[in-house]
Amino acid sequence: MRKLRWVPLAVLLLGVVEFAVFWGLSRVLGLGLTLLLAVGLMLLGVVLLRREGLSAWRRLREARLAGQTRGDQAVDGVVGLIAALLLVVPGLLTAAVGLLLLIPPVRRLARGRVRAATEKRIPASAANSVFGPRRVRVSTPHDPHHQPQAQQPPTTGRPGPSEVIEGEIVD
Repeated sequence: MRKLRWVPLAVLLLGVVEFAVFWGLSRVLGLGLTLLLAVGLMLLGVVLLRREGLSAWRRLREARLAGQTRGDQAVDGVVGLIAALLLVVPGLLTAAVGLLLLIPPVRRLARGRVRAATEKRIPASAANSVFGPRRVRVSTPHDPHHQPQAQQPPTTGRPGPSEVIEGEIVD
């Protein structure tokens, strides 16, 4: 709850920054063109909101019918809806962030962040049922003074310094 006390200040600061960006751009492009740009981006956001919502719903339904986990489709839908909502909100800065979220590499990065935040906040068993087993790759640090296995004392079942273990974590 301590983090929520900064929300009103953040919204106020965002409003001031949005106004400054709008004012600066209107000085460069003119007021009419800046207003047209802002309204056009808002209309694009409305169209994308509908498209992303329907697309996310369709992908979730297809995953459910195929018996697959639905977490990745839900996260992708959430990122798409956030991008559309940022376009709908009046403001050129939020629209720019919304447009950035439509670019595939940026969207992939945002999806990873949203998924990691979600996995951190829900129990591991719920994360497994939502996203499926986690894929992990563990490699031990390479030791430059590594001696061949025959000269080392017997191991305790742990991998050597250059071995890589791949697998899934299942609770």
